[in-house]
Amino acid sequence: MTAAAPSRATAGTASPWLPFPPPGGRLRLYCLPHAGGSASAFRPWFGRLAGVSVRPVQPPGRETRLRETPYVRMTEFVDDLSDALLDELATDQGPYAVYGHSLGAWVAFELVRAIRRRGGPDPAHLVVSGAAAPDHPAYDDGPPVGGMTDAQVVALLRRIGGTPEWMLADPSVLRMILPPFRADFAVKESYRYLPEQALDVPITALAATGDLRAGIGSMDGWRRQTTRAFRSRTLVGGHFAVLEQADLTLRYLGEALRSAVPAELDAA
Repeated sequence: MTAAAPSRATAGTASPWLPFPPPGGRLRLYCLPHAGGSASAFRPWFGRLAGVSVRPVQPPGRETRLRETPYVRMTEFVDDLSDALLDELATDQGPYAVYGHSLGAWVAFELVRAIRRRGGPDPAHLVVSGAAAPDHPAYDDGPPVGGMTDAQVVALLRRIGGTPEWMLADPSVLRMILPPFRADFAVKESYRYLPEQALDVPITALAATGDLRAGIGSMDGWRRQTTRAFRSRTLVGGHFAVLEQADLTLRYLGEALRSAVPAELDAA
């Protein structure tokens, strides 16, 4: 299944993948959200990283792309997203980095590999959080989400956390948020890691002490995916600690990206 609307931006139009006007900054940081998440999760980060333009990615099926069909397979997702980013990278050849949380970490990883296969420029850094290394056994969420009732999916969302209770209690809101969540879990459940040469890109992994879905040990496995520097940083909290503790997360991101925008970040 592919998204209903074309993913590539046409001349004179903005890409639907990047719904917000780019703020100033020498380095672009493309941010991939968690399963069921959307670009707006990263809006609070705007203007808070000196020298960095935070560029939230909007998958289809939510917010500004609500009427589009969400992806259910990683390959189609990454192929179309890499089209869009290669378009932007062709017109603006400045440095960029990629960040992904939870499912977004795996999407970010496969995106960087897809760009490499197609001859595109490597990012200055890859930052991941809330996801075990892709070659590590995935956390068992139980039965496939595709076979769950709506009530069971809501119970899963409560268990994972990160979704306000008022949204889970409102049937009209659930009609909007459940389809992309189900689709994103189909991406996660069908994803199979295929070995390739390790990335020539530094990787920083942000792990949370109470994250049962991606323990510190499983996230340390990301070091196997790079020939460059690897660094692990820790937050105290659960699966969504990186969003709940934005100040600390942004500090870690600033440290990771410092080499790409040294003048701006040293002055921050």
